[in-house]
Amino acid sequence: MKIVADLHLHSRYSRAVSQQMELETMAQWALKKGVNLLGTADFTHPLWFREIKTKLKEVFPGIYQLKTAPSPYFVISGEISSIYTQNGQQHRIHNLILPPNFSAAEAIIKALEKRGANLHSDGRPIIGLSSIQLAELVFSTAPEAIIIPCHIWTPWFSLYGSRSGFDSLKECFGPFSEKITAIETGLSSDPTMNWQIEELTNRQIVSFSDAHSPIKIGREATVFEGEKETFSFSALKAGLENKEGGLKILFTIEFYPEEGKYHYSGHSRCQVRRSPEEIQKQGNLCPVCGKPLTLGVAYRVYQLAKKTISSVKKEKNGVVFQYHPDGSRPPFVTLVPLVEIIAEAEQSTPTSQKVISLYEEMITQLRDEFSILLDTPLEKLTSLFGPRIGEGIEKVRKREIFIEPGYDGVFGTVKIWSEQEKEVKKENQMSLF
Repeated sequence: MKIVADLHLHSRYSRAVSQQMELETMAQWALKKGVNLLGTADFTHPLWFREIKTKLKEVFPGIYQLKTAPSPYFVISGEISSIYTQNGQQHRIHNLILPPNFSAAEAIIKALEKRGANLHSDGRPIIGLSSIQLAELVFSTAPEAIIIPCHIWTPWFSLYGSRSGFDSLKECFGPFSEKITAIETGLSSDPTMNWQIEELTNRQIVSFSDAHSPIKIGREATVFEGEKETFSFSALKAGLENKEGGLKILFTIEFYPEEGKYHYSGHSRCQVRRSPEEIQKQGNLCPVCGKPLTLGVAYRVYQLAKKTISSVKKEKNGVVFQYHPDGSRPPFVTLVPLVEIIAEAEQSTPTSQKVISLYEEMITQLRDEFSILLDTPLEKLTSLFGPRIGEGIEKVRKREIFIEPGYDGVFGTVKIWSEQEKEVKKENQMSLF
């Protein structure tokens, strides 16, 4: 049984999140994407918790589905933002909490309320508890729960963040650091970058979307394998602990980290962007305003890495996967969302009606987005949807794309066709007339 999981996303009760992020729509889009295990998101919000408890039924221990609509599997999940001072320094850390069942979730909610947490204010509540205090509360209340540090390199809200984080898991989680058995890469890093951090050697590296709208579901995901007869929350937990009998991580599906909005260092206001090498040579002060640059993920990895590791690229059925040099870690594949490929192929925008209509047609004919991007023969794609679509997907599969890295809150720009290729295409079109 293959399980494609996206466990970090948000409901309509979180700030800056689409009102379409309700269970039925989330389920619909998960199935379009090829995700069959989805986090509920935001379980700590009282109104959302009541809704998910009403609409979901348990189908395996700790695993749920919608009662009345086509549905992927669900696990209970929620992100918590801790803002606090430790040893005289302010920290802002986001952690993903996965309770094993509704009873455990209710117990965590009550424990947070007793500690003064305002859970009504936001689906991703802001609390004053440190990561150590949060871990103590969660594990003492629900010992089988899982805590995964979110997007661990983001400058402002993460474990290793340059503006708000720590230099180690031990500093962040103290006596509970050994219970943190998995970390989330986030959009601005990939497994290769995380393999270079010594304390992550024995921890699972997972990727999820952090989706704020339905179409973003599955932009990153983790692919597990397990037996349907033993499918359960406990099997998921064992897999995240890399234990025998647990779900096995086959690979992760990654955003191009350069496309993430904090990959490079810089100042968006001053339009200054710098690579780690440029920071080393020129320093971290903005040449325009003189203030410190926001140090990006690539530089932060450089600061904390104890070794340099390069991935080994191998093609599998025409798709380039990246492997750890000694084969000790699950591989990963880096993709561009299908709507972005269609938009560039059609010289349109990802949100245009033309692109969305073609996307829906492709899903209808070819099952789901991951099947299209990873498995569908190029000949079939070309025959059904034209050579431009087929060529675009082939370029993504082979990593033959161009990226202008993101920095300081600005997403990177992905181009599948170079400007020269576009000019050739334009000239060929003009020659027809």
